[in-house]
Amino acid sequence: DEKLVREVEGLEASGSVYICTLCDATRLEASQNLVFHSITRSHSENLERYETWRANPYNESADELRDRVKGVSAKPFIETLPSIDALHCDIGNAAEFYRIFQLEIGEVYRNPNATKEERKKWQTILDKHLRKKMNLKPIMRMNGNFARKLMTMETVEAVCELVQCEERRGALKELMDLYLKMKPVWRSSCPAKECPDLLCQYSYHSQRFAELLSTKFKYRY
Repeated sequence: DEKLVREVEGLEASGSVYICTLCDATRLEASQNLVFHSITRSHSENLERYETWRANPYNESADELRDRVKGVSAKPFIETLPSIDALHCDIGNAAEFYRIFQLEIGEVYRNPNATKEERKKWQTILDKHLRKKMNLKPIMRMNGNFARKLMTMETVEAVCELVQCEERRGALKELMDLYLKMKPVWRSSCPAKECPDLLCQYSYHSQRFAELLSTKFKYRY
């Protein structure tokens, strides 16, 4: 998971401003750019950056040095695989969809000032419905098995039974459909061979996904 990857690759912990283990994105950059994705970090680069961090060859200040090494603060000792971190992406994305489902049940798009008690009630409604319809038992913390079962069109269809507005149901279904079309690209070892059509469509899908989040779901993004 993310904690393992950060630890063995010498990266700052999850509270770091450098939020990604696959690229150099900062929190600010990620919040302003939902579209472009590129895996730029590598084990060899992290090793080089650690040496720069240790030796400070340009006699820079702590802030300048930290910016140069992009959050590498310890010696990487195991090369991790992007697929390991892809599981963490699945878990993080599922946690976000799980939250969106609750907010759509509570119609936060027109009632943004709901109380903590109301929000807890939405989660209870969702958990009971998922247990009944999908045999998904409530969990304390998102995990891979729950994420896999949650992130399906079948689950969205079930959740939409709790959403009153037809337009909102359509937006939820489209969001999940786009996600499921993008997922094979980042889960694949070689998407050009394993899912070439989805790879070609990835840019369009990711832009439409970002557009949906910034319009239909702007109450959260």
